[in-house]
Amino acid sequence: MAIKVAEKNNLYTYRVTWSGEDKQYLGLCAEFPSLSWLADTQEEALRGISNVVAEVISDMLSNNEPVPKPLATKRYSGKFSVRVLPDVHRSLAIQAAEADVSLNRLVSAKLSK
Repeated sequence: MAIKVAEKNNLYTYRVTWSGEDKQYLGLCAEFPSLSWLADTQEEALRGISNVVAEVISDMLSNNEPVPKPLATKRYSGKFSVRVLPDVHRSLAIQAAEADVSLNRLVSAKLSK
C-alpha cells in the first residue's frame, strides 16, 4: 500500500532545539539535513520545518527525483561495522576477556549506555 505524500511527511524524524546564536527555536529534519526553520516558539519551528519538508518533497516528486525514505519506516539488521585504532581494539578485547563476555556484547553494552 502506497503512503500518501502528506502522511509520509509526518513519518520523518523532526527535532526542535534552541539556537543560542539565533535566539530562536530551530526545527530540523534528520532525513533532510540541509533544511532548517527558525521560529519564536517550538510549535512554530516544528510546523515550519514540516512545511518546508512538504514543499521540498512536492518539488522532488514533480522533478522525478528520489525522495528520502523516512528513518521510521526503514528496517535495521542490528549489524554495522566500526573501524577503531588497534590500541582501542586491544583495550576492548582485554575488557571483554576480563568481564568474561564477547567483544560484541561488551561494545553493544557500551553503545547502549
